[in-house]
Amino acid sequence: MGTVASPPDVPGEQEVVRLVLPVSGMTCAACQARVQRTLQKTPGVAAATVSLMTNSAAVHFDPQQVSAADLVERIRATGYGAELPLGDESATAAQEAQDAARIIEFGDLRRRASVALVAGVVAMVMSMPLMAAHARLGMGAPVDPFMRWSMRVIDPWLERAIPALYTLPAAALSMTLLVLTVGVMTWAGRDFYVRAWQAARHGGSDMNTLVSLGTGAAFVYSAVATLAPGFFLARGVAPDVYYEAVIIIIALVLVGHALEARAKGETSSAIRGLMALQPRTARLVRAGQELDVPIGDLVSGDEILVRPGERVPVDGSVISGASAVDESMLTGEPLPVAKGPGDALIGGTVNRTGSVVFRATALGADSLLARLVTMMRDAQGSRAPIQRVADRVSAVFVPAVLVISLLTVAAWMLSGGGVVRAVAAGVAVLIIACPCAMGLAVPTAVMVATGRAAQLGALIKGGDALERASRVDTVVFDKTGTLTQGRPVVMELVAVTPGEEGEVLALAAAVERASEHPLGEALVRAARERGLTLPEVSAFQSTTGRGVVGTVNGHQIVVGNAAHLAAQGVSTAALDAHAARGSAKASTPVFVAIDGAMRGLVAIADPVKPESAAAVAALQRMGLEVVLLTGDVLETATAVARQVGIAGAGRVVAGVLPEGKVEVVRGLEARGRVVAMVGDGINDAPALAHASVGIALGTGTDIAIEASDIALMRGDPRVVAQALAVARHTLRITRQNLFWAFVYNVIGIPLAAGVLYPAFHLLLSPILASSAMALSSVSVVSNSLRLRRYTPNA
Repeated sequence: MGTVASPPDVPGEQEVVRLVLPVSGMTCAACQARVQRTLQKTPGVAAATVSLMTNSAAVHFDPQQVSAADLVERIRATGYGAELPLGDESATAAQEAQDAARIIEFGDLRRRASVALVAGVVAMVMSMPLMAAHARLGMGAPVDPFMRWSMRVIDPWLERAIPALYTLPAAALSMTLLVLTVGVMTWAGRDFYVRAWQAARHGGSDMNTLVSLGTGAAFVYSAVATLAPGFFLARGVAPDVYYEAVIIIIALVLVGHALEARAKGETSSAIRGLMALQPRTARLVRAGQELDVPIGDLVSGDEILVRPGERVPVDGSVISGASAVDESMLTGEPLPVAKGPGDALIGGTVNRTGSVVFRATALGADSLLARLVTMMRDAQGSRAPIQRVADRVSAVFVPAVLVISLLTVAAWMLSGGGVVRAVAAGVAVLIIACPCAMGLAVPTAVMVATGRAAQLGALIKGGDALERASRVDTVVFDKTGTLTQGRPVVMELVAVTPGEEGEVLALAAAVERASEHPLGEALVRAARERGLTLPEVSAFQSTTGRGVVGTVNGHQIVVGNAAHLAAQGVSTAALDAHAARGSAKASTPVFVAIDGAMRGLVAIADPVKPESAAAVAALQRMGLEVVLLTGDVLETATAVARQVGIAGAGRVVAGVLPEGKVEVVRGLEARGRVVAMVGDGINDAPALAHASVGIALGTGTDIAIEASDIALMRGDPRVVAQALAVARHTLRITRQNLFWAFVYNVIGIPLAAGVLYPAFHLLLSPILASSAMALSSVSVVSNSLRLRRYTPNA
């Protein structure tokens, strides 16, 4: 956490900075919405995003107009806690602190909920004799349907089991319940009342307001019935008390919060999995001695020893030794990667076979693991556009419920239902209506989905990118390095005279060794892989875009395309048929002539990745249109498209420069398409930035990855389909969450108000209302957690 440079899409240019502030005390969507509205209205704030899931506020602001301390005070003025982040705190440290706080929160909630539940059972048991006494006085059965059921089912058994309880005076039982309830309200339920008061002082209302008013109204009614029972008896109304309802409501709400806190912790499992990859200590080599030191004590340049089976502690570069390193935890690649002097090591990967000594190059927040954790935390704290629906409702939800509760009380009183039924119905409305489920519906799904996508190898940069990815209908692939390996290799070697293939390749490679052309590098690499000796070359000449000429052992060697050989007076007719067949397979023919005579042909191609065809097929099964976009020639592009399964008019666009790629993307979007651009090079960065969704392969350049909305941690194009499938599934889960959060209130509030009573004589007990409220939030979080097990078919 801390202040960083503004991202490109935030208004205000370079003076805008980003700050992530921890916020405490938020319990529902109304809390979140109030903090966010306050920050957004603050002069100098360009954008603000408040997350209920991460208990944080990400603020983009102009420090010339407002300071970080001012922002903290603005949050505190809304009734919630806020602190300035530690300047040197890494994302990993922030996540560890958040996890520790959640463990403490869960333990506290579980303890208070357990005590309140026990007290609630005691209160119910003590309430039975009270209601039985009222019934014997001819006051009728209790209004609360749950307690009516208890009187019918539990009371006879209880009277036989504890007959002495039924001999106690009603006043003594009632006073004991009063004292017990006050104790539970001031200890277990204290936060509800304190936070409701804080919100009221600052002109707001939230879930705590509803719980406080509901339980407070039931308590005040019961206290009057206890202290002045004659007031009710004089009017022919039983002095029923609702102490058991107050206690059990508090207990059930706390149970719901405890389950919710535990479930929130599970949404961060992917981040914790990443953090667990890094060892706590490293074996430092200094002055010939080996010493185990904490990771935090390392400095850049330290030499570190890693033995077989150990995890690499930090990023670095191998100095000595050789090994095979398993990088699958980060890249998903199943095969270990050979490492030797000069090769890079990534912290968290597993050293498999040999010991190596490496020099630490990136520590703390600069390491790849730390950057991944930062990206995931930023993504999980972001908001998807669909969240705005819940935000708009949450802004007016609590005041609306308060009005409905008052109208419910008034309607019952005017209809002759009596004060007891009126109070019970009003309390039930307050208790059952909770904006928690709406506040959790979207952010829980975003958190779990970004974590699941990361496990599959895709870093989705926030809820906005996730939602846009779910709507993609067209995927545009760059060719080189994306669908292909990105490195030319020799595919075929043909000699005019059979048996001379090795000689042809050696002579061609000898001349091309003086060239820097990628095709020349492929020739040299192929010769060395075959163990061929490359003689010295003299009189070297290069013709850009055509080929080279050189003298080897007194022989003139000409290497290049057909036009180059023709310019040197050499006919390629003997091998033109081979060249044509190679071109049809996306190979580039390189002719070789010796002393003016055609001697051989080398077919060089950038091979298609083995996974590319499967990736394209998966996207097409999802109903997406797939387009190949490349700066290469049309013949090569068409051949690659044919190999990977891309076909159809307009689906292969070749010979375009970086600006042309942007125009192609814009043209597709002008036709109403939602475009995902997939690339890996600097020349792809503009198109990645302009597309609805930019997807960069992890094997590409830092510029391309920075310009993207989704960064793949490995070069497998199948991850594109998997990431888009996760995004689609997440949108479905989010819609389900919002639907059930809204439906729950649409059904629950009228039911609590008593709309079914005239026709069916059905009322909802405040106790059952509190159970439903608790379960609504837990059900939304549990539905989102299903994303952790989602496996795309792609």
